[in-house]
Parts: sequence; structure tokens; C-alpha cells
Amino acid sequence: MTLTSMTTLLADAAARSGGVGAFNVILLEHAEGLVAGAEKAGAPVVLQLSQNCVRYHGALAPIATAALAVARAATVPVVVHLDHAEDPVLVYEAVRLGLGSVMFDASKLPYDENVAATRAVVQHCHARGVAVEAELGEVGGKDGVHAPGVRTDPAEAAAFAAATGVDALAVAVGTSHAMRTRDAVVDHELIAELRAAVPVPLVLHGSSGVPDDELTTAVEAGMTKVNIATHLNAVFTGAVRDRLADDPELVDPRRYVAAGRDALAAEAARLLTVLNATAGPGPGSGPA
Repeated sequence: MTLTSMTTLLADAAARSGGVGAFNVILLEHAEGLVAGAEKAGAPVVLQLSQNCVRYHGALAPIATAALAVARAATVPVVVHLDHAEDPVLVYEAVRLGLGSVMFDASKLPYDENVAATRAVVQHCHARGVAVEAELGEVGGKDGVHAPGVRTDPAEAAAFAAATGVDALAVAVGTSHAMRTRDAVVDHELIAELRAAVPVPLVLHGSSGVPDDELTTAVEAGMTKVNIATHLNAVFTGAVRDRLADDPELVDPRRYVAAGRDALAAEAARLLTVLNATAGPGPGSGPA
């Protein structure tokens, strides 16, 4: 199993109408917990390292090296992926370090500039066997972006994919990053239209705010890669808080961070099951 190709992973999932869980890593324990959850679910997983995570650690290499080591030891397929990189220099560093997939996010630029910048990154990465995800439309940040005017247009998305050569496309269909409540309303009709128009797998960002049934329906409608970060961080942090509250004298980080890691593993396994609730069998499917 171990490290695998993002392109292969997404193609296999799409073929069986399943979803691939893409979960963000901040600490080493995140990578360990997410892989443990994937192994429990018997499903592949994507370990994502965001540009913000790189800023937190001060460099990409330490956390990327750790994530790659955890991935290589896994018993299920794992992809280590750079998430939401707005700087091509960071993308090129990820390629040098051995990450097999990157997301280059130029969605804040005007359409023509987004196309040109993304195409240049795709050419560099494809020459080195690395898959590229891009974004079209505005998924939005902490304040939420749900107005129809910022959602991805299917015809424009098809043209963007053709012009850039991307391997996957993140689209705006009603979700928003960093949501703390799971009540986002996803436009499943738009997902189906995008799926029919766009020749590459679709990616749902900001999925922490999406309830379980909506996640399953989004995958059925045509989403393949589903990104979840804030919700899993809340699970991790909640378990740490509970552990410290249970034992105010506790000072060994291994004992309380482990509680977060274990809770993260359990929730990751559950979410992977949700994303594949109606999928057909495939590589790595079924409980381990």
C-alpha cells in the first residue's frame, strides 16, 4: 500500500462512485491518527499540509518528512499533498521533497491570470510526475461565501481544466472554510452539472461545515476528493481538553496529545465510511 499516486487514487474512487477523504496535518500526531483511522476503515487517505501549516512550522521540510514517513509505513494507500499553496516557490519545494500531489491556488486572481499561473505550475509538476489540483470559484474563508454569484460556472470550469491541464479541480458549491457548525447547504444540482462538464475529478473544500448525509450526497452527485480540517481539529482539541480536565496534575504531553490522536483516528475512520456509504468495492475498501 504505502505512498500512492493521487491520480490513481481519485480515478479508482470515481470509478466506484466513492469519495476520498483529504484531512489536514498540523502535528505529527495528526498524521499518525489519520493513517490509523484510514487503516481502521480499510480506506485510502490524503494527508494534507497547508501553506498555513508550513508557516506554523517555519518550513515545509520537517512536517513533510514526518508525514511521508508515516505514509510509507501505512497499510492502506496514502497520498501526501500540499494544500492551498499560493506561492509557486512552495509548490516547487514540495515537489523536491517528494510530495506526489500539490494544490496551487490562484483563485484570487482574475480568470486569465489564474489560467496562466496554474498552467505554468502544471507543466513544471507534470514533468516531474506530480499531480496538480487547482481552484475555480470562491470557496470562502471564515466569514463564509455562499452567494450564487461566487459559485463555479460549469462551462468556465471545463474551459479552465482544458486550458491548464490540471488533474483535479476544487469548485465552489456552497461550502466555506473553517466552519465550526455542520449546517452548510451544498448545491448538489450544481455538483452534478460540474461533474458532467469537467473531465477531471472534483474537489469539495470547506467540508467541515457539511453534515454527514450531505457529504454522502455530494459524493453521489459527483464529488471525489473531500477536504476536512476544522472539524477534525475540533475533535482532536476537544479530546485533549477533556484529558487535561480529567487530570489537572498531568504534565506529560504524550499522555494528553495521545488522547487527541486517538479521537482523531476514530473520527477519521467514521468520516471515511460516510464518504463511501454508497460506493462500490475497490482497492482498500472494507474494514481492516
